[in-house]
Amino acid sequence: MDQIRIYTLRTTEALEKYATVHWPRHIASMPEFGVTVRGFWIDHEADAHRLIALLSFRKGIDPAEFTTAYVASPEFAADMQGFDLDDITGAEELLLDPVAGSPLA
Repeated sequence: MDQIRIYTLRTTEALEKYATVHWPRHIASMPEFGVTVRGFWIDHEADAHRLIALLSFRKGIDPAEFTTAYVASPEFAADMQGFDLDDITGAEELLLDPVAGSPLA
């Protein structure tokens, strides 16, 4: 199962720091929890302040359980060290079902 996560940040500066420092750290820490970061992007709209991430969950991994465990983990704390979590003003999650023939399926 895949998931798109959309994070809205308070400022351009917070988005830049989140995208260039903290999300790259998740690439190394999430696999221990059964999740692979397939990619992450900054929304092209200048004032949107959004980061969009595509995650893949290993079979049997529940996205909600993953989130609860990951956010409570020392790995997450280390990934986010130096970032003010109050700078994240919104988060959306979209679960995706693969379609036969899709190159990412």
